Amino acid sequence: MAAKLKKGDKVVVLAGKDKGKEGTIQSVDPKAGKAVVEGINIAIRHTRQSQTSQGGRIPQPMPIDLSNLAYLDKNGKPTRVGFKMEGDKKVRFAKTTGDVIDA
Repeated sequence: MAAKLKKGDKVVVLAGKDKGKEGTIQSVDPKAGKAVVEGINIAIRHTRQSQTSQGGRIPQPMPIDLSNLAYLDKNGKPTRVGFKMEGDKKVRFAKTTGDVIDA
């Protein structure tokens, strides 16, 4: 299935402890159906000090399910993403406004 949400998309969280927060997608794992969003679903990871990095308690964003994310359209409202053919190219569009996301 084609990716409705991609790296760099501005999204809002629909459910969970970070409900209502906005962020940008850093990475997507389509096989697991999860994405890592900047500043969302932060967990503290304890890491040992090494020669290259400082140890301690490091906050790190954890993956969140794609079903709990919604794309933010140009008006800043959450929307679903659809696909349509524009000429001979398949493009994503916002269902609320009908605007093409990636031209």
